[in-house]
Amino acid sequence: MNAPDAPALPARATSPLLSRRSDQTLAEQLAAHFAERIRHRLLAAGARLPSVRACAERHEVSPHTVVAAYDQLLAQGLVEARSQRGFFVREIRRELPTAPLAADPAPHRVPVDASALIRGMLGGNSQRPGPGLGTLPASWLDLPMLHSALRKVLAEDRVTGEAAASLHYGEPAGDRRLRAALSMRIADFGVRAGAGQIITAMGATQALDLISRTLLTPGDAVLVDEPGWSVEYARLTQLGMRLLPVPRGPDGPDLEVMEALAREHRPRLYVTVSVLHNPTGGMLSLSTAHQLLRLAEHHDLQIIEDDTYAHLAPAHAPRLSALDGLRRTFYVSGFSKILAPGWRIGFVAAPAEQVERLIDIKLLASLTTPALLEQAMAICLEQGQLRRHAERVTTRLDAARSRSVQLAHEAGCSFLCPPQGLFGWVETGVDTESLAQRLLDDGWLLAPGSLFHARRQASSCMRINFASSQDATFWSAFQRARDALLR
Repeated sequence: MNAPDAPALPARATSPLLSRRSDQTLAEQLAAHFAERIRHRLLAAGARLPSVRACAERHEVSPHTVVAAYDQLLAQGLVEARSQRGFFVREIRRELPTAPLAADPAPHRVPVDASALIRGMLGGNSQRPGPGLGTLPASWLDLPMLHSALRKVLAEDRVTGEAAASLHYGEPAGDRRLRAALSMRIADFGVRAGAGQIITAMGATQALDLISRTLLTPGDAVLVDEPGWSVEYARLTQLGMRLLPVPRGPDGPDLEVMEALAREHRPRLYVTVSVLHNPTGGMLSLSTAHQLLRLAEHHDLQIIEDDTYAHLAPAHAPRLSALDGLRRTFYVSGFSKILAPGWRIGFVAAPAEQVERLIDIKLLASLTTPALLEQAMAICLEQGQLRRHAERVTTRLDAARSRSVQLAHEAGCSFLCPPQGLFGWVETGVDTESLAQRLLDDGWLLAPGSLFHARRQASSCMRINFASSQDATFWSAFQRARDALLR
């Protein structure tokens, strides 16, 4: 039964989310607000709802209203009450057949909160920039370049008749012209691979998945950076792998921890971002790279090097694949961060003996990849258009980073790694999951630190996108929300 709203409160609208003129009671409106967040997984399983007092203050309603709203969520099975601790989002379990896995003393659940940020990225309707987004603003991208490349490919397609690429499946390994252009491109980073060692994929994410499915079986242990990208944690966990988090610092992984984990668990694979690491922005030092490769040799580890941010990084930055010569390394990259998120073109440069196995897995997963887009991508590479575009973006990003860092410092934040590349890893001094929920009410999408841990844990860090964190209005809202949490 809904509790009546306290008559002492003003008769005006409360928070922007609630209205006293609505046909619904304030408790019903508040419950609907949280229910929508939970169903869209913007509040992840295990997340703690604001305390009754904090929620009442936030939305300018009585504590009785908040209790009534939380009671409705309990009745809907969306939250659970934990004695002396508060209200927490329940995990909605899907009944899926699962194969038995090797025993794991600390089993990992799929970190479903990884979808929260992705859903915000794909379906957010806020007109405000998203400081937590993972892509460049659309206004920074070169749409005329994309249109021009596509027109050229379609013009060539029209004159080839029945041999037109749009009438046939693409080549199993990917478009030959693109693979040749990619071979020349990655040579700039010191990665030597002929076109025959390159397989295209629908984005770097699929390339990572192809390698994992080729090398691993359920129950295998995999080393991962922490903090790291939660989508990768979720993907590996869904494949049945046991994650072994390795602390990541500005210069690379903690090699002592990695050595200990390798001795105890005998992992098959290490997945890492060497250059402009997500979320810290750290860059692997040459010394760390050499030691890491010696460790991999000793423990028979294979390495996936995700170089998604290559176009935003200096070419001379150390790549494990260049130092190793693609003996036990797989080099993965793509174009979504520099070209357009919707152009799902990625690739892997692999050891020669693994190429046919990777192609087999690719054929089973997606048959082939879109030849028209791959040919357009080849034109952008061959004619230097992509290189010039990347240079313009990098110059613009440098200016945006400088302004974002200044605003972050003025807001009382600090950076845990030197600011570089697209992302900054920021210490805020408060729980950023609670902070993210407050700011989401105002239309700002954050990336709280809990998203970047293999096991769910509270964090006072957040990842910011320098390209979309230049708005002083955001930092003012950030300070107000943080101050409210500190109170």
